[in-house]
Parts: sequence; structure tokens; C-alpha cells
Amino acid sequence: MSENMIRYERDDEGIVTLTMDDPAAGANTMNAAYKVAMGETVDRLEAERDELTGVVLTSAKKTFFAGGNLTDLQKVTPETVGDTFTEVEGLKAQLRRLERLGRPVVAAINGAALGGGLEIALACHHRIAVDDDKVGLGLPEVTLGLLPGGGGVTRLVRMLGISEALMGWLLQGQQRTPAAAHAKGVVDELVATREELVPAAKQWIREHAGDETAATKPWDTKGHKIPGGTPTTPAFAANLPAFPATLRKQLKGSPVRSPRAIMSAAVEGAQVDFDTASRIESRYFAGLAAGRESTAMIQAFFFDLQAINSGALRPQGVEKRRVNRVGVLGAGMMGAGIAHACATSGIDVVLKDVSLEGAEKGKGHTAGLLDAQVDKGRMDAAERDAVLARITPTDDASDLAGVDVVIEAVFEDHDLKEKVFSEVEAVVGPDTLLCSNTSTLPITGLQGFSTRPKDFIGLHFFSPVDKMKLVEIIRGEQTSDEATARAVDLVQQIRKIPVVVGDGRGFYTSRVFGTLILEGAVAVAEGIDPMTVERAATSAGFPAPPLAMLDEVSLTLTQHIRAEADKAAAAEGRTIERSAGEELIDTMVELGRKGRASGSGMYDYPEDGPKVLWPGLRERWTRDTRIPLGDLQDRYLFAMALETAACFEEGVLRDTESANIGGIFGIGFPPHTGGPATFMTNYEGGLAGFVARADELADTYGERFRPSAWLTGRAATGTLVDDRG
Repeated sequence: MSENMIRYERDDEGIVTLTMDDPAAGANTMNAAYKVAMGETVDRLEAERDELTGVVLTSAKKTFFAGGNLTDLQKVTPETVGDTFTEVEGLKAQLRRLERLGRPVVAAINGAALGGGLEIALACHHRIAVDDDKVGLGLPEVTLGLLPGGGGVTRLVRMLGISEALMGWLLQGQQRTPAAAHAKGVVDELVATREELVPAAKQWIREHAGDETAATKPWDTKGHKIPGGTPTTPAFAANLPAFPATLRKQLKGSPVRSPRAIMSAAVEGAQVDFDTASRIESRYFAGLAAGRESTAMIQAFFFDLQAINSGALRPQGVEKRRVNRVGVLGAGMMGAGIAHACATSGIDVVLKDVSLEGAEKGKGHTAGLLDAQVDKGRMDAAERDAVLARITPTDDASDLAGVDVVIEAVFEDHDLKEKVFSEVEAVVGPDTLLCSNTSTLPITGLQGFSTRPKDFIGLHFFSPVDKMKLVEIIRGEQTSDEATARAVDLVQQIRKIPVVVGDGRGFYTSRVFGTLILEGAVAVAEGIDPMTVERAATSAGFPAPPLAMLDEVSLTLTQHIRAEADKAAAAEGRTIERSAGEELIDTMVELGRKGRASGSGMYDYPEDGPKVLWPGLRERWTRDTRIPLGDLQDRYLFAMALETAACFEEGVLRDTESANIGGIFGIGFPPHTGGPATFMTNYEGGLAGFVARADELADTYGERFRPSAWLTGRAATGTLVDDRG
């Protein structure tokens, strides 16, 4: 046997320990080296079977096994889908031979086992994991536009039943701790330390030596029945329609393919023998891998996120800094949310408001969030009290002396922000990082009143802060690399995702988000039924529809942002033409319908039930205006994507990671597209195909969809950026 990535060690008792350790990578994956190694290993195990008592499978890496090779999966095309099916069937055949070796095989799970890693473990007869909450176990393939193609669907259905396999593991790609996986029956045994894993595995093998049942999977025994029944079981069949109905409700009409493929593979596979079910799973997997959806989602949720988390957007050559104390200016919902995020990450917070009462109320916001965690058993009272003790409410600016960072979160008004910062800069030290949470006002303009513009930067949080993972970092013209690096460090310290963008009104996220909600208002003004306006968005994959989101941000805020833009344009000798959507918003505000906070907007908000679209929208604006649903969906997607392209053209965006992750996590661009940048380059026909479709929309619906000369020129290269920066 040639030297490979799986070390083969047999002891005097006939127990073989297989240690996976790819010398060319930091983690074990299902790459070419693994395929060769596992093939040779299974050949040897079968050849020596009569001399073996059992097998222990473990890893020398920090993780057990990281899963499939995503770089290879991104290269799958409809032309190579047959090769992919053959490849995955070959990998599964190796695990099936291991599963039917006739000797007990134990997985000793020392670290994370996600995707293919858990599927390898599921092919073993017994699973022992270290009881460490930092270890994740799960099948997250659905979040990458795929399904578990290494036997995960087929085995979990037979272990847990269709319902628990789908809802508990497959459809949402949940990651669980070893203890939670043990409670669910996916892990059989827990040990306290990694050093105990292999000894515990060997002990289980000794206790089951010669026991054929221990070396045989239940589905390989005569008469095995899937827990809970199959579609041919009357009781189960009666409830079967609930599965697609529940999935449809969860997806809100989104066209994402992978959850549907997972459900189909599970239900179809439950009606046939194991090996046929496995082939069904492989066909669905190969079909998803060959599609644009998985290519896009792998790019965003693996490669783009990995690049950001590893510091790709952080200026190099700046020493990492840790924040110990932060000052938050303004204790409204946003400021209170920022204080909560910092305090729960171990940072002391001085929460300042114009009154002590207001600051205390802001601290109360954190208390409410923490109380909810205590009630759910996710935190004890002592932990809650420790977090609250880190927040000091005040109305005295002098209490900000000594903070490492100041984060301003007051109303979107240039003059107010100038007043607040002049008060603060007189108190804080010369090394304090100065951050504004503005969502629209240009940072360069705010730097104009700062005594230290190089230390001044935008730090745009999203509401609600406790749920939204993204923070948009905005560099003004004078912002230094050191300030940018420190901002990235802080965002990661509070366990959020940083994207870095250039300056401009609305920056990236607010600017692009505005095009979506305005397009919804334009569609209503055109006479399209408001329900169609909303459903077109959710069926395109947006998590929330435009009119509902317009109510959430408030119609008056959009007016205020427009007024600020008008003021800036006037200073440059320009005027901005009103759109039909903006005129509709003005009319709604005149009617007193300003948004959810005021009690009414595009929707009514009855006290005794869910919100409903205001009937007056139909009465005032709806005409017999009909357009293809696909066109309306494209109008939303293209409006946002074209504005994203403009951000690249103007230098507001300089990397596709910020565009994609900012679009998905910040403003709800449909996740299955991979984000706005990937939506354009991954479009059918590439960027040239996107440009051609934009021209079609412009010809039919208006010049706002006309691609710029810059974007048309980029179509020849197929990319939005030549290189980083």
C-alpha cells in the first residue's frame, strides 16, 4: 500500500486505528488524495478482515473532517454532471464497503464534522464525540445550494425517520454540539477529553467483539423499517402533504432549489432499498452541483465569508488592537443595540444620552434582551448581571474620558452630529477611534468638523443590532489605514461581519437598498396591484417585500434622505428629478401614513391581528396594469444590481466580497444568487448576459435600467474588478 493521508495502525488485539491526516492541507476534505487513500484503506481492511477485531476512524487535525472540496464543486457544469455523478457514487461506494466490512467500525470524532465529515461518521457503526460545545456537527450543504451527497440524506432518513431527518438536520443545515447530537441519536457516546476518544472506541469494539449486530447497520437487516413510516404507510401518508406545505411557508416562495431537492431525495429514497436511495441522492446532488445556484452560494457563504473572516479586507501592516472600553453616543434603539453587542462581548460601555433617564432606558433594552436569554435557559442570572454591570449610563460627556472607541448613534442630521462630536473630542484621548453610525451621510463631510479626521470612520450597524450580523465600515477621504484596521478588529471582536466600502451618500448598503423599496413604490404608482408587488419580491427570494420594508424604515426617513440628497445636489448646481414612486410616498405622508412606527403606512397594523395592505393603495393607484411576474422580479434584482455596479464604477466598492456579503446580510439580496456581484457575473451568459437583459428592461420599463458605458465595457472582461483595491 502506497503512503497516503490515512495512517493504518493495527494493534495486538486486531484493532485498526485509521488516522486521517492530509499532509497538504490544514483540514481533511474529500479531495483526490482522500479518494485514493480511502480506496487503498478499504482494500486493505477487506484483505485483512479475518485478522481484524474492529476499526477506529479518527483524525490528526483539529477538525475531524471538513467535507467536500468546494473548489472542485464550483467547476461542475451541465456538461460534466455525469462525471460528477460517477465521482460521488465512487466515493459513496468506498463508505458502503466500510459500512459492510463485517467488523465494527467506530468514528472517534475529535473536532468539527460538517457535511462530508459527518457523512463519513454516519457510515460507521458507532460514533463517539468529545463533549466540547465548540465542536460543530451537521450537514450544512443546503446553505451552499447543495444536498448531503455522501449518504447523509439516505442514512439519516433510515436512522431518524423522514420527519426528524428533514426538520432536524437537512432542510436548514443546523449545526449542533456533540451533546445535542447525542440527544438526537446521531452521536452514540460522549467523552470528556480528546485523549479519551480512541481508548473509548477500542473499548466499545472489545465489548462487541464477535457481535454481528454491532457490525451491521439496521437497514442491512431483514425487516428493517424506517422510524415513523414511509409514504406507503397510511398514517404517514396522511400527513405527507404537510411537508411541502411547511417548506413552502419557510421559503416564502423563494425559488431556491436545494431544500426542494433534499425533500424529494428523502421521500423518494424512503420508498426503495438503501442502494437505490443512495443513487437517487447522488443524482439530485449532481444536478444541484451543476447549477448556478450552488456556484453562487458556495462563492458567497464559503469563499467570500472565509476571505472576510480571515482579514482580507483589513489593511495589512497594522498591529491588531483589542477594545476594552467603548463610548456609545445616543441611547435610542440603535445606540442601545450597539451597547448590548459590545457588553455581551466583554467590552465595558459608557452609554451617553442627553438625559440620564434616556441612558437608563437604553440600558434597559439590554436588560430585556438578556432576561429573554435567561428565560430560555441560554444564560444564567449571574451572567446576565455581569453583562449589565459593564454598561454605565450617563448624561455627562466627561464620563467618556479614557474610552478606546466612540460610536455615535444619534439622528441622521449633519449639524447634530457636529455638535455631539465637538463635545466628545474635547474629552476623549488622542488615540480614541471616532466612529459614526450614520447610514447615509457621507463620512468625508463629517470628517470636516473633526479635529482628527484620519481617526474618523463610519461604522454602520443594522437594526435590530442583536440579530443583524453585518457592520458596514465606511472610509472617508482622510480615514487612515490604521483607523480602518482598528474598526475591522472591533467588529470582529463583537462577533459581527465587517465589510469595507468607500464614501458617498448612502455608501453601499443604504444606497442599494433604497432602489428596492423605491422600485416597489414605482410599481404601485404604475397601477400594479400591491399584493403582486409584494409577492413578486418574496417569490424572487427576498426575505421581505419592498412595501413592508418601506414601512419598517418609515416613509418620512426616505423623504429626509431625499431632502439631504437634494441639498447636496443643489450645492453642486444640480437638481434630482422626482420619480413616480417618490411622489406616491409624498402623497402617503400627506395622508398621515408615515410607516409602521406611526401606526399606518403601506400597511394597516390592527391591534388584534397581523398587518394587512392598506385598501387605499388599490383604490387610489391600482389599474389594470399587468406585466410578466418574471419582469417584476427582475426589476427588483436589476435595480439593486445596477446600483451595485455603479458603486464599483465610482469606487464605493472595491471588492466583490463586500458587495456580496453586504448585499445578503445587510439588505436582503436573495441568498441563492450569491449576492449582487455574483448575480451579475454568474448570470446566464455571464456579465454580458446581464447587460443584455438590463438593456431589455430599460427598453420596456425605463432608462433607470440602462447599464452604464463602464458596465457595458466590463462585460468584455466578465468581471467587476481586476484585482483587490
